[in-house]
Amino acid sequence: MGHWFSRNILEPGKLPMLLALTSFVVTFLVTRTVTRLIRAGRGPFRNVSSGGLHIHHVVPGVVLTVLGGFGAVASGRHGFGACAFAVVFGIGAGLVLDEFALILHLDDVYWSEEGRQSVEVVVLTAALMLLPLSGFSPLGVDDVTAEERQDRVSFVLTLALNFLFILVTLAKGKLRMGLLGVFVPFLAIVGAVRLARPGSWWWRHLYRRRHRARARGTVRAYRHDKRWTRLRRRVQDLIGGFQERVPGRGPTPPS
Repeated sequence: MGHWFSRNILEPGKLPMLLALTSFVVTFLVTRTVTRLIRAGRGPFRNVSSGGLHIHHVVPGVVLTVLGGFGAVASGRHGFGACAFAVVFGIGAGLVLDEFALILHLDDVYWSEEGRQSVEVVVLTAALMLLPLSGFSPLGVDDVTAEERQDRVSFVLTLALNFLFILVTLAKGKLRMGLLGVFVPFLAIVGAVRLARPGSWWWRHLYRRRHRARARGTVRAYRHDKRWTRLRRRVQDLIGGFQERVPGRGPTPPS
């Protein structure tokens, strides 16, 4: 185990990334636990206010993210400084993305239906950070051999083709598959060849006269959402606590 950790984490300089990911996930979980206790009126925790103004935890999160980001750039990938700033950055990012929905909607939607977007973004971010730690490289660089790297034309064409698949996937309204396709090119290829989701850029501009494709895409999107939305909401409820009961009030409706 020690040899694997040294070879795959320490030598490539991935320790700061591992520390950033760990602090990011731990901060998010701790923050969600504290906010759920505050909402339920349990424990010693209370909202932070100044002069009647509620201070959201995204505020210290932005400060820590900026401090950790600039510090990490200045300190490189090795040494105590890089690890310390990586932890600071991870903590700040966890605080910021826990209130991603607030930033997106410019409204306090933490416990509302829109607030689920924060949990989804955190899970997706953690997955994207975990992939390079596991050995995946962006845009399929792992799949290029040493001989192909010497041939710059082949190397550039491979990157360009993978990047094109990612753009098509995103244009078809498949954000998660497109982002994950940066590290796993096969996912971007699947997303690029499948039908676009209703309402996406590809759907609006390239399916105007393709009525059969619009009908098939609508049915496929409905079946996909029916199959996965319930499961995704249960996971979001488990992580984010959206369906928890507040003492004396029953289930809290979306605000």
